[in-house]
Amino acid sequence: MEQSCSVQVSLMLTRVSTGDSCCNPLSMGAIKKMIEQEIAGIYVLSLMIGKNVVEDTENGFFLDVNHQVSMVCSQLAQDPNLQGGYNAMGFSQGAQFLRAVAQRCPSPPMKKLISVGGQHQGVYGLPRCPGESSHVCDMIREALNRGAYSDLVQKHLVQAQYWHDPLNDDLYKKHSLFLADINQERSVNETYKKNLQQLETFVMVKFLQDSVVDPVDTEWFGFLKTGQAKVTETLQESDLYKQDRLGLAAMDKAGKLVFLATEGDHLQFSKEWFDANLLPYLR
Repeated sequence: MEQSCSVQVSLMLTRVSTGDSCCNPLSMGAIKKMIEQEIAGIYVLSLMIGKNVVEDTENGFFLDVNHQVSMVCSQLAQDPNLQGGYNAMGFSQGAQFLRAVAQRCPSPPMKKLISVGGQHQGVYGLPRCPGESSHVCDMIREALNRGAYSDLVQKHLVQAQYWHDPLNDDLYKKHSLFLADINQERSVNETYKKNLQQLETFVMVKFLQDSVVDPVDTEWFGFLKTGQAKVTETLQESDLYKQDRLGLAAMDKAGKLVFLATEGDHLQFSKEWFDANLLPYLR
């Protein structure tokens, strides 16, 4: 998005279950640097949730997502470089968190949202939790198995807040503190719908060999059909789309939704693919 001084602005957020951070030189730090090298004069803010990198990493596991979104909204409102509007890019769980920012915090305005492997209808399973030997992954599995929709787990485990159990739809709709709210599962918040439709473009990237996200269709806003855990449906086949509770059907008809796919596992892409397919949305 161009500001008064014609500087392109991009916002990036990641919350990958390996415990990534805003400034990891092998992940978000590298992507930030790459974009800055490719687009002259761009301003890139890689969000830090907390006072330092350690807090940022821990908060990706344990800080209430609704509070994280509020923190981000505050950061955006206070950043003078973003007041003319900005483009947003979210990786993995960071993508649905940024969508919540678009729905809840329209000022400054988000112009384009690029979701890279985001889980917009949530997940149901951890087929290969990143960092398979990590005790954190074991703890997440144990907590989700014990009761993803208990108040304690919902409030203190980030991954539970976008856990979507198709076999317990009533529990999900009643007790999901984050995902059920931003996906209009309990009621339709017209402000959410209006704000999301202000996006010029909503890009969703699916990784065709994804072994981390289950089901992978969630990266294109699809999910498992309610009442069973084998058959999936596309966004266009879902009640969310047919009833247009979020305005996605209207956005689709207006050509605002872009569905991209790439070979490879979760968040595995080449610089060449990134440059050819995603950079044009930031220019």
